[in-house]
Amino acid sequence: MKQVRAKKQLGQHFLTDLGIARRIADTVDACPEIPVLEIGPGMGVMTQYLKEKPRPFKVVEIDKESVEYLAERWPEFVPQVISGDFLRMDLHEVFDGKQFVLTGNYPYDISSQIFFKMLENKELIPCCTGMIQREVALRIASEPGNKAYGILSVLIQAWYDTEYLFTVDETVFNPPPKVKSAVIRMTRNKVTDLGCDEALFKRVVKTVFNQRRKMLRVSLKQIFNGDCQARPEFFTHPLMTMRPEQLSVQQFVELTNLVSEELALRV
Repeated sequence: MKQVRAKKQLGQHFLTDLGIARRIADTVDACPEIPVLEIGPGMGVMTQYLKEKPRPFKVVEIDKESVEYLAERWPEFVPQVISGDFLRMDLHEVFDGKQFVLTGNYPYDISSQIFFKMLENKELIPCCTGMIQREVALRIASEPGNKAYGILSVLIQAWYDTEYLFTVDETVFNPPPKVKSAVIRMTRNKVTDLGCDEALFKRVVKTVFNQRRKMLRVSLKQIFNGDCQARPEFFTHPLMTMRPEQLSVQQFVELTNLVSEELALRV
């Protein structure tokens, strides 16, 4: 059977270590019974182990050569192969509106976009596992006060409990990437309402981390511009002397409510 060519434009690095492939596949067991969707199966190194699990299972693959390979390798599996772009999919259609676990050996260049889409569909995805660039995994699992703590950390941790599971060396891929990889798991927490305007929460988090070295009293001025100037006393709140990497998720919620109240006074 002809091997699939790894395509640079798709960020493909095929995992060759079967032991690691099985370990990644087994990370979905923390959220049992519900269906599983694998992103980017490639030549099926993880797929072969996910297929063994007694639950509905599908894969989505953008690379037509990989789709053809999977069809040749497992003809009976063809109905479970979705040929397309995960980022453009309506996830409600994958398992008829049912919840599912998301997993995969994610392309490095779109992993953040995948997780932003997960957040947009968080009620459908109670658990997400998989392998990504180690730097991104550290960012997702990082705690306040750490240099890796950033936008992804806050937005994901607001809704998911995060676990950095293990590191994967470059040598177990073909072609080898230039960086180490890591396997993570994100499991929905019990939060159903942040306690603030969710859209404004995202805006505040992104705004202040775009100037992460500055105190909040400086970076937040971007939200209050033109005719919408904040009162001087707004910037005297104790949080304003902090930098974004120092704030917990709950403090970002508090900050969002402060911003919301100030914006309401300007209307």
